Amino acid sequence: MATSSTVAHRKSNTKLLTVKVLSLFSSVRLYNIGLIAIAQLFATIFIIAHNTPIKEILTDYKLWLIIVASAAAIAGGYIINNFYDREKDLINRPQKTILENQVKQSTLWTVYFTLNGAAFIMGMIVSWRAGLFYALYITAMWFYSHKIKKVLFVGNLMAAALAITPFFVLFMYYKNFYPVILVHGLFLFLIIGMRELIKDLENLRGDLAQNYQTLPVVLGERTSKKFYTALTIITFLPVTALILIFETGYMDYYFAFITGALLVCLPLLWSSRRKREYLLIHFILKIIIVAGVFSILLIDLPAILDRIQTFL
Repeated sequence: MATSSTVAHRKSNTKLLTVKVLSLFSSVRLYNIGLIAIAQLFATIFIIAHNTPIKEILTDYKLWLIIVASAAAIAGGYIINNFYDREKDLINRPQKTILENQVKQSTLWTVYFTLNGAAFIMGMIVSWRAGLFYALYITAMWFYSHKIKKVLFVGNLMAAALAITPFFVLFMYYKNFYPVILVHGLFLFLIIGMRELIKDLENLRGDLAQNYQTLPVVLGERTSKKFYTALTIITFLPVTALILIFETGYMDYYFAFITGALLVCLPLLWSSRRKREYLLIHFILKIIIVAGVFSILLIDLPAILDRIQTFL
């Protein structure tokens, strides 16, 4: 029979392993990666390859390689970003950073290079163009984390661009592109840009301490709020185009919802003085992005239901 000390040792090891796993999952933002994977799959089925039978799409191993390669590259990007932001994050979000520090740096570097290598190899299996895409994407994420993130305005633009870039490899693969995708991409780019600006307002203390040249640090909170307001107004342009010019079906209800949500955010923003108030706006923007992924199903609901029934 196991002694009490042996049982206690096993429990301690199990607890330590659990903490390390949670730390790794936190470092790679597993929830974000899962959402992007779902978004890529939905975008492929219902927009990019909407004329292709669902069964044919789901049985295409190259599509799954693209989705997994994107997930691996993005996870690697989060790891390298956390590495360069470690000191700043200890100020801005100490509890989460302490959790993420439970995994050794050497282990994280091993995971980082393994993920990037896997992404590149899977891309090369799909095509040499996909392999080149992932090589450039991985390099861009490293360059952003190492240099560009601290550059005024450019850091926000590049962060938003990197967030939507994984979808372009799908256009390359299917050789299919519609103007509505460009407008929808612009809308998503602006929403993510707004989210990045709110994150800068949240992280003002840490950015000041580490000399990050963000908009709130260089221009102040008030000017940053004016810039956010301008982005909100600009965002209504692609929203209006998607409702009035393009056929988006029941997705119009989603755009009506996000219009209301964005308008609610403005008075919240101008009355915000503390981090927790910015966190609320950040949460609303996250809801908009998550809802946008699943609202893809509403673009042509009757046709989508027919395709699903055919698949089943």
